Amino acid sequence: MEQDYKPHEIETKWQKKWTESGIFQAEPDKREKFFITIPYPYLNGNLHAGHTRTFTIGDVVARHKRMLGYNVLYPMGFHVTGTPIVGLAELIASRDPQTMDVYERLHGIPGDILPTLDTPEKIVDYFKHEAEKAMRMIGYSIDWRRKFTTTDPTYKKFIEWQYIRLGEKDLIVKGSHPVKWCPNDNNPVEDHDILYGEEATIVEYTLIKFRYKDIVLPCATLRPETTYGVTNLWVNPDVDYVKARVEKDGIEEFWVVSRDAFRKLTFTDRTVEYIEDVPAKSIIGIKLTNPVTGEEVISLPASFVRPENGSGIVMSVPAHAPFDYLALRDLYDVDLSKYGITEDLRKIELISLIKVPEFGEFPAKEIVENMGVTSQKDPRAEEATKIVYRREFHGGVLKEITGKYEGHAVSKIKDILTKDLISSNAGETFYEFSEPIVCRCGTSCVVNMVKGQWFLNYSNPEWKAKVYRCLSQMRIIPAEYRVEFENKVDWLKDKACARRKGLGTRLPFDKEWLIESLGDSTIYMSYYIIARFIEKGDLTLEQLTLSFFDYVLLGKGDPKAVSADTGLDPKLVEEIRRHFVYWYPVDLRSSGKDLVPNHLLFFLFHHVALFEEENWPRALAVNGFVSLEGQKMSKSKGPILTLESAVSEYGADITRLYILSTAEQTQDADWHKAGIDSARRQVDRFYSFAKDVIESGKRANLSMELKQIDRWMLSRMQNYIRETNIALDAIQTREAIQNSFSCS
Repeated sequence: MEQDYKPHEIETKWQKKWTESGIFQAEPDKREKFFITIPYPYLNGNLHAGHTRTFTIGDVVARHKRMLGYNVLYPMGFHVTGTPIVGLAELIASRDPQTMDVYERLHGIPGDILPTLDTPEKIVDYFKHEAEKAMRMIGYSIDWRRKFTTTDPTYKKFIEWQYIRLGEKDLIVKGSHPVKWCPNDNNPVEDHDILYGEEATIVEYTLIKFRYKDIVLPCATLRPETTYGVTNLWVNPDVDYVKARVEKDGIEEFWVVSRDAFRKLTFTDRTVEYIEDVPAKSIIGIKLTNPVTGEEVISLPASFVRPENGSGIVMSVPAHAPFDYLALRDLYDVDLSKYGITEDLRKIELISLIKVPEFGEFPAKEIVENMGVTSQKDPRAEEATKIVYRREFHGGVLKEITGKYEGHAVSKIKDILTKDLISSNAGETFYEFSEPIVCRCGTSCVVNMVKGQWFLNYSNPEWKAKVYRCLSQMRIIPAEYRVEFENKVDWLKDKACARRKGLGTRLPFDKEWLIESLGDSTIYMSYYIIARFIEKGDLTLEQLTLSFFDYVLLGKGDPKAVSADTGLDPKLVEEIRRHFVYWYPVDLRSSGKDLVPNHLLFFLFHHVALFEEENWPRALAVNGFVSLEGQKMSKSKGPILTLESAVSEYGADITRLYILSTAEQTQDADWHKAGIDSARRQVDRFYSFAKDVIESGKRANLSMELKQIDRWMLSRMQNYIRETNIALDAIQTREAIQNSFSCS
């Protein structure tokens, strides 16, 4: 039997009416405004289910606020700067088999069109059109007059202004910077270059220099404060070690590290020279000096030490690291005389250095015993480690044994202590990947230090203090993510803001460099306001001067001076400024949780650096990911479910309903065919029920006095409406849907 509900007919009808009426074209008026933005999509593929979730959440909030009487601005642009689009164009031009298959079969690009997308410009033009078409199909209430791409000449003017002003505030500095690097290709690698390890990040470790006679055995750690609790080092007897001459900043030392670590050191900002092989047995059982305490510690054998991790030598903190405690305990009854070790390891005393509210003196020992962890190989050892580290990081305070650092929070000490360790030559910084990266050519990648690089000085304490103040005034949804943001601000280091290759804007004070793609997508929300006037033809490229941006965005200067500088009518300059004052600040920035440690942080840093406090962002909302039948989606490798294909098959309302009802806030969602088929049946039933109610209303005598049952039903319905409003205010879309459909 043919269904009454025909989504494509209904949706096409209303989308046409919205376009013709310009109903979502927001202009300043006397109503209270609500300015919501979401991340503009990157155009190296069609929009997929992950975009669908984030964008639909933004659209639901925008529509709800309109229903509450707000004047809502919900704009959209397109992100195209960086290297991925350049890399994709190169892969298409070379007819890379995997790329051609994924983009034709999964992205749905016709076979006669795909080969023509062999330049970055053609890719941008194609996906810009496809992205807007898909977002219109699903019915997003976007003001399309404000769209732009990040390579538009006018947008580049805006970015140049931003970086000139940041440079004047000394927030951009020059130095060396670690990058992902393929030794075979002798080039940096971006996501499109990577075969495995796309999610890997560069992590900053501290190398602690333990000394034995004239050599250094460096150990990499993420928590340098634990050096005060080291009882021994771990050396793998089956690993190949080498002795190398290492020179940095005029200091020459001889290091012993694994052969893998030696290779990595050659790509750092050190001068490194191979001296000789070192048998592992010769560095087991020796007594080394702890550089922060001066105490002697012994090196012990451990098969779990991996040569590719850090230096291939690991420091042991058994009071606070369950694995170290278990490894040490496992050696108590082992004959180590072949290493020249005859002492009773039971006499090694655990050293407590962190006070943790939930634990006693030795957290690692305590949790191992309480959980009944039997050995290093017990799966519960990993869980025990996570519990101890999490509680120490979030609630731990350093004890008296750490000297001048006593009383410092564990979460705040790393930067301070690392700086002191470096200044005393007790430690150095060392960069590693969070997971292995393999280039498409098959070569294992390394972290390479590029010299003469430009950085955003995110480690600046005054800058961070402003971000903390901004966060303290903001609403964070869900609320528990406030700690996540604060911790990420704590850990954020200086970040490279420029590169040599790709699409983008030239650094205005050093034209050899292009501004990095995350660096040019921080305050673009303010550009949406200007884009409206560019679209109308009121502004030309030449009129976008520094004085224009200073006045419109910062209120500096006056309309007459801007008019003299640009040739613009002073009244137009005042009008653009009035629009900015009306719409700013951003009332809500809604985004995926993967952007918390990068884009969302940079969004806050740049706003507090450039704008006055009244124009700082007011709220941030974070949502989870979307997988496809249990598999992670990938634009370049698949699997992928495009937004357009979902709407074409199921309709906009069913797609929206399903994607918002499968998970809440930061929970991850999984798109299952069985689930969306169920959602389709639910919408069919609701549509039929609504038609029956409408028909019964036509036949009913509406002038009749309400009975008790009528008033009860109205009361129940109002309660569901109230609960729906509460849920939507908290961006709990699943809860809102459940309450809304309860009315039926």
